[in-house]
Amino acid sequence: MNIDIFRAYDIRGKYPDELNEDGAYVIGRSYGSYLQQKYHTNTCIVSCDNRLSSPSLVASLEKGILESGCNIIDYGRTTTPMNYYGRYLNQMPGIMVTASHNPKDENGFKFSFEKMINARGEMIEDFKNYTLQGNFLSGMGTITRNDIKDKYLEYLKYSLKFGRNKRKVIIDCGNGATTFIARSIFSKVFCDFEIINEEDDGTFPHHHPDPQVKENLKQLQEAVLAKKADLGIAYDGDGDRLGIVMENGEVMPIEHYMILMIKDMCPHVQNKKFLYDIKCSKCLSDVITSLKAEGVVSRTGASYTQYETYQENLPFGGEYSGHIFFRDRDADCGSAIYASLRLIEYLSHRAEKLSELCQDIPRYYATDELKFPAINDEIKFKVVDAIKAFVIKQGYPYWDIDGVRVNFSNGWALVRASNTGKNILFRAEADTMEGLEMLKNIFIPLINQYNKENLGE
Repeated sequence: MNIDIFRAYDIRGKYPDELNEDGAYVIGRSYGSYLQQKYHTNTCIVSCDNRLSSPSLVASLEKGILESGCNIIDYGRTTTPMNYYGRYLNQMPGIMVTASHNPKDENGFKFSFEKMINARGEMIEDFKNYTLQGNFLSGMGTITRNDIKDKYLEYLKYSLKFGRNKRKVIIDCGNGATTFIARSIFSKVFCDFEIINEEDDGTFPHHHPDPQVKENLKQLQEAVLAKKADLGIAYDGDGDRLGIVMENGEVMPIEHYMILMIKDMCPHVQNKKFLYDIKCSKCLSDVITSLKAEGVVSRTGASYTQYETYQENLPFGGEYSGHIFFRDRDADCGSAIYASLRLIEYLSHRAEKLSELCQDIPRYYATDELKFPAINDEIKFKVVDAIKAFVIKQGYPYWDIDGVRVNFSNGWALVRASNTGKNILFRAEADTMEGLEMLKNIFIPLINQYNKENLGE
């Protein structure tokens, strides 16, 4: 088995070169055995997205789980948040077969051991070592096939209270997992909507389903302007991340979405602490401070955001990548669809356009998240270590909760290793364009230099 598929918060790799049916069977045997031996649990949830490789991987995975003596509740095709909801509803762990926003030729497993919250960090490392030892249980579990859709629909909408201002929304499913459920949900809430890329197609023919990449939002931007819609919403491949287009056709920074939600809920929650990841703009901390609330900075990764938001009983947690967790009304299961419904609800109580509601948010100059390919996972971490050594030598103030974030008086720069691919990631922000260029000119050449040095060039 290719051990590189075990990552910081999931298992992921190219199909079939890095992850295939044989590997899925072994992981199933290991997972079922691990649950029984270490967590004294003998039943789990399994479901999958609509990638072309998902059905065969599920079949092999479930064969392995059953042959460990562990039982399965199979919910078939779902979004990742529906899988989380199945875990929440049954109070048991589970596996979602998906590669999330990664390319169509990849697949993987998001999985938990402790009910709803995904495994992460040392938990996955321990599971990897257990898997490689191969000392699995034998037995014959049972499988129950069920449908969670109707319960999930009710769960998503029961806490929503819409105002009088009915908004027009364009939904881009990106041909991914939300095609199973989007129309059923939006037909039951207070809005006018149109859906694009609604065909179930795991080859993602129209664009890659990653709403963090602006190139993937061009079709939605055009549709919002052509239809004179109030906003557009795009979902990633497994439905746990969103991107937003405003009525003027501009992409809404996810931090601005987070600010609107935090400002809306802050007067109504007792615990005024809000979580965001290390990649987020300073505008978040500015607004949270102005609300006399407290910001909590976390490392990147939906599993970490989900865990810390739950562990600290925070009303809200979000990531720059578009993972959003609400806990102000109930334990939201990280659903991008629910996050978009909350925005539609918010707008239904207001007369302003979405862009107008963002006008008073502090503005900084920032890069998108830039990717620098590394030849393998080992090198990407060596590059980050080299950047950290440079920062320490220069005496720059920094955080190292996830990669290296260097904090200057006029801005910040972050270099970290991707946990979902063989990339070194960079993002920077400054008070001025000149300050941003300075940060780019310091760190981008260093990334390229250390990347080449580690390749022996």
